[in-house]
Amino acid sequence: MTIALYPGTFDPITNGHIDVVKRAAQLFDKVVVAVYAGSLKSVMFSTDERVALCKEALASTPNAETVEFSGLVVSYAESISADVMLRGLRAGADFENEFDMALMNKKLAPNIETVFLMTAMEWQFLSSSRIKEVAALGADVTGLVPPHVVSALQAKLH
Repeated sequence: MTIALYPGTFDPITNGHIDVVKRAAQLFDKVVVAVYAGSLKSVMFSTDERVALCKEALASTPNAETVEFSGLVVSYAESISADVMLRGLRAGADFENEFDMALMNKKLAPNIETVFLMTAMEWQFLSSSRIKEVAALGADVTGLVPPHVVSALQAKLH
């Protein structure tokens, strides 16, 4: 069984994230969406909320599982016997940061390959940070995140 680990903050999960997971689910036996609990970023949603939002968003993808993790991602990957570290790429700006992380992860865990999937063209501009920013400014993010995430954002902001 090939296990792909897709780690991230997912604050909140977007249609771009979901696109990557659904396509990865066709390539790998299991995709573990790992929500990072120890984020250095300022997050809007608690870890439990982010896990719940991801689980609901991915409920129709039977070989995708959402979990919480903390600590070094390669240590978590090894603990679940992941074969692949999955990363989504948007426009060119993502590549340099992701490339650096992939090289460090390869040094720390040589048996785990990093696989990059380009986000579909329609989601190239999406980021969780941008979603939170425009939602906080009153814009409608319907169609950019699942409906339950729109509701969760509205509840947090109002």
